[in-house]
Amino acid sequence: MNKDLKIYNSLTGQKEIFKPLVPGYVGMYVCGPTVYSNVHLGNVRTFMSFDVIYRYLKFLGYKVRYVRNITDAGHLEDDSQEDKISKKARLEKLEPMEIVQEYTIDFHKVLDLINNQPPNIEPTATGHIIEQIETTKEILNKGYAYESNGSIYFDVVKYNNEIDKYGKLSGRNIEEMIANTRDLEGQDEKRNPQDFALWKKAKPQHIMRWPSPWGNGFPGWHMECTVMSTKYLGEQFDIHGGGMDLKFPHHECEIAQGKTANGIDPVKYWMHANMLTLNGKKMSKSTGNHLLPNEIFSGNNQLLSKAYSPAVVRFFMLQAHYRNMLDLSDEALQAAEKAYKRLMEAIKILPNLSVSGTTSFDVDALIDSFYTAMNDDFNTPVLIANLFEAARHINLIKDGKENITQVDKDKLQKAVNGFAFDVLGLHKAQQETGNNQAFDKTIRFLIDIRNQARTDKNWALSDKVRDELAKFGIQLKDGKNGTTYSFK
Repeated sequence: MNKDLKIYNSLTGQKEIFKPLVPGYVGMYVCGPTVYSNVHLGNVRTFMSFDVIYRYLKFLGYKVRYVRNITDAGHLEDDSQEDKISKKARLEKLEPMEIVQEYTIDFHKVLDLINNQPPNIEPTATGHIIEQIETTKEILNKGYAYESNGSIYFDVVKYNNEIDKYGKLSGRNIEEMIANTRDLEGQDEKRNPQDFALWKKAKPQHIMRWPSPWGNGFPGWHMECTVMSTKYLGEQFDIHGGGMDLKFPHHECEIAQGKTANGIDPVKYWMHANMLTLNGKKMSKSTGNHLLPNEIFSGNNQLLSKAYSPAVVRFFMLQAHYRNMLDLSDEALQAAEKAYKRLMEAIKILPNLSVSGTTSFDVDALIDSFYTAMNDDFNTPVLIANLFEAARHINLIKDGKENITQVDKDKLQKAVNGFAFDVLGLHKAQQETGNNQAFDKTIRFLIDIRNQARTDKNWALSDKVRDELAKFGIQLKDGKNGTTYSFK
């Protein structure tokens, strides 16, 4: 059985055999959400990708400490922007922590529905202001940051010349960064246009602020992850993950901060999940090409023909490798739903298969293919294909066309359940799918009755079906593709 796990390292641009810093133990940090709005599908895909990585590392027997932060302050992507949470609070005339609480709850609910396991530690930026100030002071004292008008900036040019190449993760060079720097508010405070804030002076209208040696202000966006990752995982740890969009500048700045403060590269393996598109285009609220997770689960949207369960959405996302782009569409979700049901049905009948004195296929090779897929940089689409190969054999045994011994059946059942449920996270979804299917079939049966009543011009019966469903919060919608339902 292939036991060498290979991970694609964004820092080196190649797959490497995974060797944790401490044998048997893994420290993993993933950049969490900025909680100023509902979690979007791209975020869900990223967090689900690292959930599978977390699950598989534990499945292999590693003791994993998984840390994922909550950004509840300081998310200032460039000097022209107001902090996102403060801006939302100001527009809605609420306390910033009301915004944080609302969307943190939404974040946790969605990830629970999609069957993600929670991290071991989920620290917040506001809970680590003191540590961020202390790390800023450390970098300042070492001479790689400077104060300007109450703000503290990291000196990128000095770091690049004296410590390490700034841009080594994203493949950018500092000369191009200087040439492409935009003219933003606050640039006149900097020695170099590409310098970034470790601490920002709060303007009078800025709601979220804390006292510091340099006056009232708030931490730069990049500092929180440097502080929280090293506090809970050490000055150097194994895996740092996030979305592809965080590679520059966020993760690039983390490397510079961590290496300056602690004298060592903070992360051994950098991992990045790719984007999710919708109907072949980038998701955008302004164009209407946009879906929230709950809009998919409820069917309350204009882009899909029906509601899809969280189990199906999870299965759909796992059909693409985490480093590849994935396009979501109604057709793709329908195909995923059918495939998911086929796989679950095969797994359901596996325990009841009849056994014989011989096995007509190589069970060990089939199980080995599960490990080989996941050991190749967590290749979930290949694993799913291999699980369907197992499903094919299961159905052939059921039909009397192949044989299996009790020993091999037990081995196969343990492996299939382990990879489908423990690794891919389909266990909760499997438990829910029977009820979901029965509910969906019941509603569609009532829709068919209503449609027939409308054809017969029996408006009283048609209206009664619609109104009775509405009492239970189920809203019918008639369109060119037929009648769909959603939850109020």
